Amino acid sequence: MAAGSLFLVVGPSGVGKDTLLDGARARLSGDQRFVFARRVITRAADAGGEDHEAVTPAEFARRRAAGDFLMTWSAHGLEYGLPAALSHALAQGRTVVANGSRATIAELAERVPKLVVVEINASPEAVAARLRARGREDEAQVAERMSRAAPPVPDGITLVRVLNDTDIATGVDTLVSVLSEPRP
Repeated sequence: MAAGSLFLVVGPSGVGKDTLLDGARARLSGDQRFVFARRVITRAADAGGEDHEAVTPAEFARRRAAGDFLMTWSAHGLEYGLPAALSHALAQGRTVVANGSRATIAELAERVPKLVVVEINASPEAVAARLRARGREDEAQVAERMSRAAPPVPDGITLVRVLNDTDIATGVDTLVSVLSEPRP
């Protein structure tokens, strides 16, 4: 059986990654070809945002040492991990969809034979409005997030860009189309 593809969804805060991922997950829920990763994060379960497995920093470190993760990274004072079980889904030829970090792309490409990076973006005005609406950052933090420059995707990695500047249904339709497109 051919190895499955890992679609790593990336993009700056406020572009609507979680909203589009939730919509795609719901739309594809009956399709056994797809597995949507549930990240492990050192953030409280009730902190808002994506549905994730909340763990303490000590538990995260224990799991990392035990090899329980396909990939880990640090961002915004938190630890993030993609469970190692996703490797089994890929080995079975399934399509794995994960909310990820640009910082992991090069290393993940060494671990996963068929990596596709899906970059979600939106206009600066839309991003700023979304960041303000979610209420997790003050104005200085919104400005700091808006000023960050995204590092380029390494050469040789398949990159698909999705502009999330319209309504949610259109954004979800676009993401589902990208995920459903056959990949070599």
